[in-house]
Amino acid sequence: MAADSPAIPVATAPVASLRRQLGLGSAAAAVAGEAIGVGIFLTPAAMAKSLGSPFWLLAVWLGMGAMTMSGALCFGELAGRFPRPGGSYVYLQETFGPRVAFLYGWMCLLVLDPGLTAALAAGTAGYAAYIFHWSPAVIKLAAISCIWLLCLLNVFSTRMSAGFLRSITWLKFGVLALLTIWAIAFHRGEWSNFLPFVAQRPGSLPLAPALASGMVAAFFSFGGWWDVTKITGEVRDPGRTVPRALVLGVLAVTAAYVLISAVFVYLVPLNRVTSDDTFVAQAGEVLFGPAGGVVLAAIVIVCVLGSMAALIMSAPRVYFAMAQDGLFLPAVARISPRFGTPALAVAILGLVSSLLVVLGTFQQIIAYFVFVAVVFLGLTVVGLFFLRARREAPGPALRTPGYPITPIVFLAMVALLLTLLVAHSPRETLLGCAVVVVGVPVYSALGRRTT
Repeated sequence: MAADSPAIPVATAPVASLRRQLGLGSAAAAVAGEAIGVGIFLTPAAMAKSLGSPFWLLAVWLGMGAMTMSGALCFGELAGRFPRPGGSYVYLQETFGPRVAFLYGWMCLLVLDPGLTAALAAGTAGYAAYIFHWSPAVIKLAAISCIWLLCLLNVFSTRMSAGFLRSITWLKFGVLALLTIWAIAFHRGEWSNFLPFVAQRPGSLPLAPALASGMVAAFFSFGGWWDVTKITGEVRDPGRTVPRALVLGVLAVTAAYVLISAVFVYLVPLNRVTSDDTFVAQAGEVLFGPAGGVVLAAIVIVCVLGSMAALIMSAPRVYFAMAQDGLFLPAVARISPRFGTPALAVAILGLVSSLLVVLGTFQQIIAYFVFVAVVFLGLTVVGLFFLRARREAPGPALRTPGYPITPIVFLAMVALLLTLLVAHSPRETLLGCAVVVVGVPVYSALGRRTT
């Protein structure tokens, strides 16, 4: 344990445990369901516009899929070593001590998880408003209602919420497959749109900055795959199930992005792409005629709702783990005697997310904490080296294939991404780091109270 670990004493009383009732299907759905959201439509458009080449578009997706897989394999080993709820919070605590783990949990609890939940809820309601012509007030009410419906489902039954997540994830993949079949079967596009296959079209960015921006966009399109480790404490045979779920989920997400990107290029020539939104609208019109916007809006609702369901199921497990370690309100560590779920942790996420929807500030909040979230992601994988060096560390059922090259590849991508984020958004990066640093005296205060 790191040097700062004595600050918070370890509880000697037995702690409550969540039931292990989730299988491979639910865990894999958590990976794919959270990663594939509205970005499945907007990100390929932005990348196609900047890269201007089908070959380089494919190369970025496959390259980022491989790098994501390297991180997923590392997280798979960590999940096997520490099969408890909390994900990165637990792994950071075991390698860098409770102070670093608390700062990660502080960030998740205070802003990142509620901000993402609010953004997804507002996105779902916003696309529904496009279909039903809702007013701004109704949109906010619908977003909050969506948050609480999913929160209540997670409070009442983890098994039911996992079943909903599996169903909507299968529906999501089914709809994306239908788009592909519809486009090809009815000859809605032109195969000549792929030619020239390698050369960049006029109006695209120079290759180096285009690849850099494309990699950043692709990284965030895969974002959320690591959250499945937060529900490790409820997965059966986690040492084997979670690594396999990560592999299956990342493969499925990679295939989905490659396929949808190819469909978009087939439907709309790259030289006609002017913006993300117009590209999607153009593709929808080619596919479904004048009703294309409404049809694609319905499809986006399914995709975003799946991401939201996965996030609400996984995020509260961090607060639950923090409370068990004495780093948050003790009541949050209690499991509902009636439902067997961390009900208060879920309710806290619902309350803060709803408040952010009302205030309407979640987009800016997320921008401030992207850099810090990537830092913690990298630190989690760095911790694998420390664990391998510690002979007393527990061994997992499955070890990271290709170690140490596998984590090094992932960390190289993280380093590149952090560099680009600092260069592009220095103000947001600084403010996000400052808020996280404010958690240091909060941690110290908790330490004084518990000693």
